[in-house]
Amino acid sequence: MILVPVKDLADAKRRLSSILSPEERFALARAMCEDVLQALARWQNRPSVGVVTTDSFARDLAARFNFEVVTDDNSGETSAIEMATAFCRERGAESTLVVPADIPLIDGSELQKIMDCAPPGGAVLVPDAAGRGTNAAWRSPGDLFPLRFGNDSFLPHLAAAKATGLPCVVLELPGIARDVDRPEDLRELAAAGGDRRSQRLVRSWNLSGRNHVELRQIEHGIQQR
Repeated sequence: MILVPVKDLADAKRRLSSILSPEERFALARAMCEDVLQALARWQNRPSVGVVTTDSFARDLAARFNFEVVTDDNSGETSAIEMATAFCRERGAESTLVVPADIPLIDGSELQKIMDCAPPGGAVLVPDAAGRGTNAAWRSPGDLFPLRFGNDSFLPHLAAAKATGLPCVVLELPGIARDVDRPEDLRELAAAGGDRRSQRLVRSWNLSGRNHVELRQIEHGIQQR
C-alpha cells in the first residue's frame, strides 16, 4: 500500500515564510498535494493508496481520486506513519511505500522504478536532492523497520534498513528527490520542465524581484482583510 502523509496544509511550509505569505504557502501546499495525488492516480498498476490526514482539502482530494483516507492523530508525521503502518499490517498489506505530499515533480515512471528495483524482502530508499532527507521509503514486510521523518532522516533510515539483514536499494530519482522547502527550491520548481499545478502557481509569482519588505507588505495586506 502507498501511504501519503498530509499534515494540516494551512500550517505547512513555514520554512518558506521569508519569501511567501501565509496565504501563498497555503496555496502552494494544496497545489503540491494535488500534484502528488494526481501522479499517483495516473500511475498504472499501482498498489492501493491511503492518504494519512485529517486535513479537509486532502480528504476531499483523496475522495476525488478514490483513495482511502487513513485518519491520523495530529501528533506529527512520524506518529501518523506508525499508525498507518499498523493499519496496513492489519489489512494484510505485504509492503508499504511512503511518499510525502510536497514532491510535486513525482511521476509514475519513477514510482514504477521503485517497484521494479524492490527486493522480495527488504527496502528501497530514495533520498532528497541534498542526500539528507528521505523522500520515498518502500518496505517489505510493510513494518520492516520504523520510519522517523525529519531534516536528516536518510542516514538513520539507511542504517535501520541495513540492520535488518535484508537487501536495501538506494535510488537517485530526480523528480522524487525534488522537495520544496527553501526559496531556491521554488525557483528550481518554476524553472523545471513541466506544467504541474504547483509550477503554474509559482511561475505566477514574481519571486525574482521579491524581498523581505515586499513580503511584510503582503502579510500586512492579508491582516487588513
